[in-house]
Amino acid sequence: MSRIIKNISYIVLCVICLAGCSGLAESENEKIRQKNAVGERIHRCDGEKLYAISPPVRHERDRYPWEEAFAGSHARITKEYFRCRGRGGNPHFTRTVKGNQITILDCEGMDGHSLPYKDGKEFIYPALITLLNYLQEKTQKKVIITSAYRCPSHNTYADGSKMNQTSKHMIGAEVDFYVQGMEWSPEEVVELLMAYYREEPRFKEEKKFVEFARYEKDTNVTTLPWYNKEIFIKLFQKDEGRDQDNDHSFPYVCIQLKWDRDEEKPVTYSWKRAFNGYLRY
Repeated sequence: MSRIIKNISYIVLCVICLAGCSGLAESENEKIRQKNAVGERIHRCDGEKLYAISPPVRHERDRYPWEEAFAGSHARITKEYFRCRGRGGNPHFTRTVKGNQITILDCEGMDGHSLPYKDGKEFIYPALITLLNYLQEKTQKKVIITSAYRCPSHNTYADGSKMNQTSKHMIGAEVDFYVQGMEWSPEEVVELLMAYYREEPRFKEEKKFVEFARYEKDTNVTTLPWYNKEIFIKLFQKDEGRDQDNDHSFPYVCIQLKWDRDEEKPVTYSWKRAFNGYLRY
């Protein structure tokens, strides 16, 4: 047994010595390498110039996917929020038109038809979506859409007035809403909408977008509407503009689009776009 222990001790001692020698060898090799290292000279050509580096330019980073899903502290509004609010279960009623009794039925809503179609895809004017998300980001409050896209059937069911027969709701260019927590201060919401055009870089130098005027012709509201080149804003008080979609007790704001910023042309209602511009399921 004592012989075995002696052999093991001898082996351990040998390993320690070898490790130490290896470390010394590596240290010596490193000293030799450093001693033999020679710096490389930098040679320049005659007349060579040094060029100043441009100052760094700040770029805003792209938003992460999870940030794109929110506007402020609330879910980002997309075209899905604009779907028709018709419902097949709503009761029918009769209305007198030119002396004749006509039965008015509601549509099936999102289960019965699509949003307006453009270039083979469902379409809502992006400017409306941008403005509503801007309000959510500025106020940190939720925008409640009460009426967005209306198919012709639901448009007639919701509001059969003559003024509503050519509503831009039917082409995805109009939206009614209020801001949760600001229900009784809609004027502040209107001011924020106008502030968007003062802040947006692409519009800062264009007076037709930045400057708003008041519309003084006959309307169905007591507050004079506001308008610039792109949008027309109406403020409905608590006893104005009540219909099937806007049956709540709050004042609300309506935005109608006047100008298509992408195609650089006016946005106008047409029977063809309203009645043939969507898919029926």
